[in-house]
Amino acid sequence: MDAGRAMGIFATLKAMVERDGRAVLVTITDVRGSSPREAGTRMAVRADGAFSGTVGGGTLEWQVLAEAQALLAAGEGRRMRTLDKALGPDLGQCCGGRVSLMLERLERDDLAWLTELAAQPANGSRVSIGMPHDRGGFTRRPASDTEAQGLPAGAASRFLPDGRLLERLEPANPALYLFGAGHVGRALILALAPLPIDVVWCDSRPDAFPSHVPQHVVLRRDAEPERILAEAPDDARIVVMTHSHALDLAIVSAALAADRFAYVGVIGSQTKRARFLSQLRQAGLAERLIEGMICPIGVPGVEGKEPAVIAASVVAQILQLPRQAGSRMPVLKGHRRPA
Repeated sequence: MDAGRAMGIFATLKAMVERDGRAVLVTITDVRGSSPREAGTRMAVRADGAFSGTVGGGTLEWQVLAEAQALLAAGEGRRMRTLDKALGPDLGQCCGGRVSLMLERLERDDLAWLTELAAQPANGSRVSIGMPHDRGGFTRRPASDTEAQGLPAGAASRFLPDGRLLERLEPANPALYLFGAGHVGRALILALAPLPIDVVWCDSRPDAFPSHVPQHVVLRRDAEPERILAEAPDDARIVVMTHSHALDLAIVSAALAADRFAYVGVIGSQTKRARFLSQLRQAGLAERLIEGMICPIGVPGVEGKEPAVIAASVVAQILQLPRQAGSRMPVLKGHRRPA
């Protein structure tokens, strides 16, 4: 299912309800056959028609958005409705499967549990349990360990015999730490802007950052990158492209030595790679750790030295990395990425 920062779908819904007094949570509860999105996918719909997330696009999504708007305008009646759509016969889409969806109107009396779930730590998948409203929909809270055992492994949700609903909450977005606010760094921030990745952007130079950055970007002006790395979560993605090769080397060395990041990449040529490998070995870093350095960065075969092209290539490479904890980028060879 889609999940954002700190169980972000609930943080998004909380903000919508605080602003407008109501919002709709759309959840794909079941998929049979081929479908653009999987069971458990969620979308938040605002009172003015704006929305966050997607249930697959096309005619299905437009119909769901229309149903959400109707539910928001329904007054004090039922707060939930369900839909069951055959993607081919009902909607003219080519997937050929069938999807079931649940739409819930959330109001100010839901803010307490929205706040609780939005603040949940995201160290691995978690489960919520929902108690049914008299007027439809569910009041949720984090499930206890015992309650969570009622949700089979791999399942997105399960209705219990007493009407309660167990739902899986995925971890927060992966974290990416970008060191360097030069032309390529700025292009990379723009390429990351629409993606479910939380970014910490680091550069200690005065006026290094632009005046506006995407909402999910945190700026760090610290002059001590090792301290920033120490604060980074396990399995963070570390991307290095500062104004100084010596600083690049220091950051890469510290990141590799930590032996807990999913990706450690530094912009550069094959010559820079060879120099860094030699210097890391001279510093006594274990060969196993040195092999984790990605340099040059980016998907092999993508040509062009323009910052936007490099940024697109780097993002494509990072997106190849599985989201789950414990994954590591395999050693990639043969890159032809400019310095």
